[in-house]
Amino acid sequence: MWRYVVRRLLQMVPVLIGTTLLIYLAVFALPGDPIRVLGGDKPMPPSVYEALRHHYHLDQPLIVQYGQYLWGLVHGDFGETLTGQPVSDVMKADWAVTARLAVTAWIFELVIGIALGVWAGRRKGGIADTVVLSGTTLIIAIPVFVLAYSAQLLFGLKLGWFPTAGIDDGWPYSYLLPGIVLGSTSLAYIARLTRTSLVENSRADYVRTAVAKGLTRRRVLIRHTLRNSLIPVITFLGVDLGSLMAGAIVIEGIFNLPGIGGQIYTAIQIKDGPTVVGIATLLVLVYLFANLAVDVLYGVLDPRIRYE
Repeated sequence: MWRYVVRRLLQMVPVLIGTTLLIYLAVFALPGDPIRVLGGDKPMPPSVYEALRHHYHLDQPLIVQYGQYLWGLVHGDFGETLTGQPVSDVMKADWAVTARLAVTAWIFELVIGIALGVWAGRRKGGIADTVVLSGTTLIIAIPVFVLAYSAQLLFGLKLGWFPTAGIDDGWPYSYLLPGIVLGSTSLAYIARLTRTSLVENSRADYVRTAVAKGLTRRRVLIRHTLRNSLIPVITFLGVDLGSLMAGAIVIEGIFNLPGIGGQIYTAIQIKDGPTVVGIATLLVLVYLFANLAVDVLYGVLDPRIRYE
């Protein structure tokens, strides 16, 4: 087990280098001078301009800049914003908001998605199955920003069940509506995935054997069918945690949540490359470690899976 974890951690190193290199090149190879943008409309003295370019290593080849960024990353340094503030401090201030939003959405899609999938899977071909399949298809077809504005109008303004913007009411109340909207599309996929996997496993030999041994339907479902059916669902949930963090940019803008989504949007507008690269690198790390946790969970759900 531990050898497997160490091996996976080593495999993550080239993935991290490759993704951060692509992100770095995509941000800093774009035309435009961030130092000129930093100066705004006021003319900047040439000596100050050159000093700032040297401070942010912009006077060096791109690959050398990336090497210095990577060396700093190894030591826990995500770089420095164009305003002179450490990127880690910027992320620290807003990270909690995005993390709470993503976790709220993740719990919502996990609990409700699996429950709907089990409900439909146990009634294959029935009314419940039709309702779940139709409802999830409708959710997938609607763009998330349309869902967000519709939810704000109906549940926030008309019914007054949830706050429509901000985090004044704290977690979880302020995060419920944006979390539900953020997790709605993934919930639809999880419900359909759980339903299909459950129906398929219900016809397996080991399930028929368990039924023939006289086990109750509830015990067969929980101990045998559902346990194996959750393996592809766990895979999706692990990958989706990173996607939720990235997808929070749109939802944070609509619900006026002060998370890293707003920070990265502002940073792109003012060409603050270090902030964009730092936040994107953090999202890549979350994605990689979430996938590692999923791989470890495989063995817990299915003892037949071995790590060696």
